[in-house]
Amino acid sequence: MSGFDKDKIVTLAVALHYDEVNAPRVVAKGNDDIAQKIMEIARRHNVPLQENTELVRLLSKVELGEQIPEVLYLAVAEIIAFAYYLRGKVPQAMNKKQD
Repeated sequence: MSGFDKDKIVTLAVALHYDEVNAPRVVAKGNDDIAQKIMEIARRHNVPLQENTELVRLLSKVELGEQIPEVLYLAVAEIIAFAYYLRGKVPQAMNKKQD
């Protein structure tokens, strides 16, 4: 996402997967070298990135494969919505409403 310094050394990273049906799930997380690898893979696949130290700290406590806790829905939804906007994408549910 805009404003992310691609040359910055990342010491903690969390990757989420959102299928537009269920709550986002933590699919990767790690410190130091693993965090760098997560970021490298995300960049290679043009995944929008967001820098938010406090949110990544909270998300890193979620077990791999688990959905994010409800208390984080709003914060993560705002990031997903912005990522959709950057890609010119509309959530499937909104497309159905327009039909």
